[in-house]
Amino acid sequence: MTRSSRDPRSRPGWTLALTSLAFFMVGLDALVVVTALPAIHVDLGASLADLQWTVNAYSLAWAGSITTAAALGDRYGRRWWFTIGLSLFAFASAACALAPTMQFLVAARVVLGIGAGLIMPLSLTILTSAFGAERRGTIVGIWGAIASIAVATGPLIGGAITQTLSWHWVFWLNVPLGVLVAVLSRRHLSESVGPPTRLDPIAVVLVSGGAVGIVFGLVQGSALGWASAATIASLSGGVVFTACFVTWELRAPAPMLPMRLFRSVSFSAANTTGFFQSGAVFGGIFLVTQYFQLAVGNSPFETGLRLLPWTGGPLLFAPLAGALSDRIGRRPLLVSGMLVQATSFVWFASLASMSVEYWRLAIPMALTGIGVATVLPVAPTAALSAVERADMGKASGVNSTLQRFGGAFGVAVATSVFGAFGNLGSPSGFVAGFGPAFTFVAVLAVFGGLAAFGVDKAPRALPRASAALDLGSAG
Repeated sequence: MTRSSRDPRSRPGWTLALTSLAFFMVGLDALVVVTALPAIHVDLGASLADLQWTVNAYSLAWAGSITTAAALGDRYGRRWWFTIGLSLFAFASAACALAPTMQFLVAARVVLGIGAGLIMPLSLTILTSAFGAERRGTIVGIWGAIASIAVATGPLIGGAITQTLSWHWVFWLNVPLGVLVAVLSRRHLSESVGPPTRLDPIAVVLVSGGAVGIVFGLVQGSALGWASAATIASLSGGVVFTACFVTWELRAPAPMLPMRLFRSVSFSAANTTGFFQSGAVFGGIFLVTQYFQLAVGNSPFETGLRLLPWTGGPLLFAPLAGALSDRIGRRPLLVSGMLVQATSFVWFASLASMSVEYWRLAIPMALTGIGVATVLPVAPTAALSAVERADMGKASGVNSTLQRFGGAFGVAVATSVFGAFGNLGSPSGFVAGFGPAFTFVAVLAVFGGLAAFGVDKAPRALPRASAALDLGSAG
């Protein structure tokens, strides 16, 4: 049971405002940088692999920090570690803005991802602890809706800032905001702790090492050759680390990722679908934002506007999909949503050229947005519906972590395929690589759709607060 200091200055309104603002900042940073990538490419002389690591360093560090952050908060104080995460996020954002080289920028993005990994799970725990069960579903639903707003506005805000100021200000924006939220959190949030949770740094190192090794090998494969010693060593190391992680978790008395959860076919299928969903979405948007600027010649702000049919879909349709899943079951929505995404990706790839009319691209992008909205709230809900109430906390952490790793995997695969067929040197060179890479992103969506057939067909009700929690975590 949660124990709180009951600070009399703490007000639920402040709790909702501060945790939501922090979550918006973290969610926004996952996408706000994508429209700035071409400007970073020009300013710092970044290669395609460098640009990929600008995105993936953040995602991988975020994924590797989620479970440890929750454990630290339970043991030593959630408000304390939440404010540490905010301070770290602000510091790392300033480092990103001042980065003189790509290597420095990627390292700063790792620290930024660790800050995000501290903020996201603790903001949700602090919020749910501040409200009674009778209001928790509505309140967490508001918190979760922040994710959809961040997804919809991220590329647009990033494009506007990059065009009117510079790409550096994409990161400077976080500094005063992070400091302000940290200071106000110290004043207006109550401290609380939970049941002492065992820290498992070995598990974190093993799973993070496995993910980094595989992602690095995928990126290096197209640059150095799939038979090169560096590529083989990286992929092999990633597989070995992953195998060691599974072995460690099978023997650990309090595992970070309980392998027994995967005995449920529905749980495994829902998480696999979520993994490929994130891979398709992040791999696709990584390519499209650069396509509009490097191949078509749009400005960063124009690119953000052109992405709205895609990024606005979850904001408009995700609540409807969540409600519909309770009526018809989760499997039909997951399968159809992933296949709609796959179809729209292939459609977009077939149209992409240096002179195509925008309205023709807007149609498949709108379909992509609908497909994403159909899967976004349903996949995590299906995963948590497959476990017992006592395991929901662990299951939610597993789902969030796999989504972050899935996004990094998708960007790495997209980068690898693009590098095998195209280059950043000219519009024609970009288009040559874009078509095959975007088509392969569609293959990831197909894999997600096939996995969704393993999800239980009949809906199984979740407590309202838990369902809302999952939607927020999915963002």
